[in-house]
Amino acid sequence: MTHSYNYDLISIGGGSGGIATSNRAALHGATCLLIERDPLLGGTCVNRGCVPKKVMWYGASVAHTLRDAKGYGYDVDVRGFDWGTLVANREAYIRRINASYDNYLGSNGVTVVQGAARLVDAHTVAVGDDRYTAERIVVAPGGEPIVPDIPGAELGITSDGFFELTEQPKKVTVLGAGYIAVELAGMLQAMGSDVTLAVRRDAPLRSFDPMLQEKLVAAMTEAGVTIQTGFTAASLEKRGTGIDVTGESGDVLSGQDVVLFAIGRAPLTADLGLDAAGVTVNDRGYIPVDEFQTTNVESVFALGDVTGQAELTPVAIGAGRRLADRIWGGMTGRKLDYEMIATAVFTHPAIGTVGLTEPEARERHGDDVKVYQTAFTPMYNTFAEHPTKTAMKLVTVGAEERVIGCHIIGLDADEMLQGFAVAMRMGATKADFDDTVAIHPTSAEELVTMR
Repeated sequence: MTHSYNYDLISIGGGSGGIATSNRAALHGATCLLIERDPLLGGTCVNRGCVPKKVMWYGASVAHTLRDAKGYGYDVDVRGFDWGTLVANREAYIRRINASYDNYLGSNGVTVVQGAARLVDAHTVAVGDDRYTAERIVVAPGGEPIVPDIPGAELGITSDGFFELTEQPKKVTVLGAGYIAVELAGMLQAMGSDVTLAVRRDAPLRSFDPMLQEKLVAAMTEAGVTIQTGFTAASLEKRGTGIDVTGESGDVLSGQDVVLFAIGRAPLTADLGLDAAGVTVNDRGYIPVDEFQTTNVESVFALGDVTGQAELTPVAIGAGRRLADRIWGGMTGRKLDYEMIATAVFTHPAIGTVGLTEPEARERHGDDVKVYQTAFTPMYNTFAEHPTKTAMKLVTVGAEERVIGCHIIGLDADEMLQGFAVAMRMGATKADFDDTVAIHPTSAEELVTMR
């Protein structure tokens, strides 16, 4: 029995995953419909995530450069910092990206509909009163920040609210221990805010290598961030012009201009009508998928943050493109490998990490693990009044010492990691690293000269 559908593919979500899947499928000749509830394309990454965050990180880095200029002989008089100018320039840049997505999708023949999508069955999606059918549906709506269920929570903001700030807050408490929390705390402090980072346990970035945790805490403390450990917010209360945050222990962080929740994100699956199509979700709202991004329903796929796998923009893009290549490009078996995914944390200094942490490696491989590490002051920081250090760790396994983990914190860590991630995916050993001629003088050369 043959079916007649409006489209070959409907993508629910106009973020990184949905756009990548639709564009790649269209290039392979598929007819595609993209549905996005937000008037602006690009999803969290472009509008309220990676892109505006990196702009603000660069702004904070400029503040550090101005501070360091004296050591290089420059007599710099900084007369002020206009948060509003940076925000206005950032938003104009984002609007250009939004427009480029519109143009790119249009040139590839992808139809875009703005509205809230809801599955009617395994091949039908509703947007308001309109119905659209497709042979296959990709669900990629992304996630949203979690707000704790505590009294006064409405007085706080999330990362979404951070990007809506039109004035720089003088005193800020960031609640959270993940990469969003440490990134926003660091950039706010660098640009002149008085920042407290409140974490529930004893350190931020608990899933990262212990060396990265330790060095980041030291660097943030040196930069002036107050790190309050063992703090779980119990309530927020308005007092005068400020906000008081009371912890479960009774400790109070008083007089805050802004309280920012960065305690995690949740998948946007509740209103998609997944049950109508028979699509299963787990108890946290994530959609389980197999290695080919297929849900329990053969015609429905899911990718990106909504699957609860590596919640990173390039992961959603990579999974979506490979899915389209396999189905419409004839590339049998093509799929995303979720092992050895490199990522950066845009703290000050930045973090780059790929592969297993040392504890993970020892748990998996036991005594076959050997670790190499180093710490030093990078040349740029030699003349800085407040120099930050760089630290690196290589985790290897077996007699051949295959490199299965690389962890860097320091100036340019984010930029230097990409090439090493390629080498590690190809199975590089410590000997391969050592046999590579160093580029001198750089921080990256330490990775191929480590003893």
